Amino acid sequence: MVKAATAIGIVAACVGILGSAVMEGTSPAAFFNMPAMILVFAGTFGATCAAVGMEGMKKIPALYKIAFSGSDHQLAARVHELVALAERARRDGLLALESDLEGVEDEFTRKGLQLVVDGTDPDLVRDILEVEADTMAARHKEGAEVFKTAGGFAPTMGIIGTVMGLVHVLENLSAPSTLGPAISGAFIATLMGVGAANVVFLPVAGRLKGLSHAELHQRNLILEGILSIQAGDNPRVVSEKLMSLVPPAERVSEQEASKPNLRVADDAAVAEAA
Repeated sequence: MVKAATAIGIVAACVGILGSAVMEGTSPAAFFNMPAMILVFAGTFGATCAAVGMEGMKKIPALYKIAFSGSDHQLAARVHELVALAERARRDGLLALESDLEGVEDEFTRKGLQLVVDGTDPDLVRDILEVEADTMAARHKEGAEVFKTAGGFAPTMGIIGTVMGLVHVLENLSAPSTLGPAISGAFIATLMGVGAANVVFLPVAGRLKGLSHAELHQRNLILEGILSIQAGDNPRVVSEKLMSLVPPAERVSEQEASKPNLRVADDAAVAEAA
């Protein structure tokens, strides 16, 4: 349910807007003005493409998928994984982690551990992983910027459509019976532009920005864990240090936190015995 929050929010906003219009006696069909839709959405697409380039526009389907599906950053689980690796390194040495790399799903964590196993200087490990995280954040910012840009152009396109509609109205003042529908149709463009910006484009941009911040926070947590493992810190200290970076609602008791570690230790013992 949490992952689908963006889709739920957009649907709820659309239902609220259309619902209020119906309660006031307006037919939903009145909002489906094809010329206005073409002007607003085609105009917004063209202006956004001119601003961010075709490469940015090609990413839109994937960005929508990310925004609607969300992500599952289980920080406490990451802490448990890193603490288990810290116990392994403290017991068997850093080189013993090489056999565990294939079981690490997260690519960023695996890359950091590989650097540690290879004997890379701690300062260089930090620099490499920070550059990796910063590059990811910059890439995510470019993705969110596409929707933020579209959210800026859409209302302006709506105003252009309204002005064009009013020009048409003024050209036909000799036919009073057509003025009402013509004026109504002219303002539909503004409604569409403002609605698309504030119901779809800007919320999606905000969602992408939030997801990026969450992933960057997770990478910072992983970075601190890897450096602690390389420094040979006590696993309990590593756990306390990393859990301080986890929101209180996601933290678990020390007993629960130790269960995955014991399981990893048991698995390692079984492997050694085999």
